[in-house]
Parts: sequence; structure tokens; C-alpha cells
Amino acid sequence: MILRSPLMTDVHDKETRSYNMSRIRSKNTKPELLVRRFLFGKGFRYKLHDKNLPGKPDIVFPKLKTVLFVHGCFWHGHHGCKNFVLPQTRKKWWTDKINRNKQLDVEHSIKLKQIGWKIITVFECMLKPKKRDKTLHQLVVRLLK
Repeated sequence: MILRSPLMTDVHDKETRSYNMSRIRSKNTKPELLVRRFLFGKGFRYKLHDKNLPGKPDIVFPKLKTVLFVHGCFWHGHHGCKNFVLPQTRKKWWTDKINRNKQLDVEHSIKLKQIGWKIITVFECMLKPKKRDKTLHQLVVRLLK
């Protein structure tokens, strides 16, 4: 196993890196599926990726007027998280991309609140094995408020 320092250059050529990045999904990610299975098992019923709502929330609870976003720490610039390390190549491009994602998150949250929706955001690091049970329990509590 090769441990990469944030200062190392990329270990892949441009085409391989491009291919790897293109394979990353925006829907039905492992963290999202984990949350969905848990909530379904607890009796919650929901809609997925509602295109009629700002930001196409990952999970929508129409009866509770609540949406749930399951964010990847890297893609949404999770501040203070060890999973968010800015790549050293094309630094400006990545900074702009992640800042734009964060700005869109804020804009979508504002629009959702304006039309009366409650918003819950879970970052992937909160679903790691050590934190998973606590996070999922808190999620149920927040949904039932």
C-alpha cells in the first residue's frame, strides 16, 4: 500500500486519472445506500433524488417535509475533515470546483427553507464505523422532531 502525502505528485497519468474521476457516482453512493437501508429498516419511507426540489436532494421525506443530503467530504469541502485534502495538481481548478459546490449547497438550502422544507446533511465521514451508530441514531431523532 502506498501512502500519499498531499504534496506528492499524482501517481496516475492524465487519462487514467480522468477515467477514475469519471467513475465516481453522484447518486446511489455507498454512504447514501447505507443511510437508505437503515432508514427503510426503521420504517421510514421516502422518495429519491426529487428533480422538482432545489439541489435534487438524495432522500426526500414528503410527509415530514424534510430532505436529507448525503455529502461526500471531498466533493463538498467538509471543513476540518481528514477526508478533504485539496489536490496539489490543478489547485485553482479544484478550489473553484469545490467552492462552487459549497455555494450551490448554500443556495439550495436557502431555497428549500423558503418553501418550507427542513434540511439534514450527513457527511460521509460521519458514517465511518466508529461514528455510524451515533450518527444514524441522531438522524432518526432529527427526523422525528
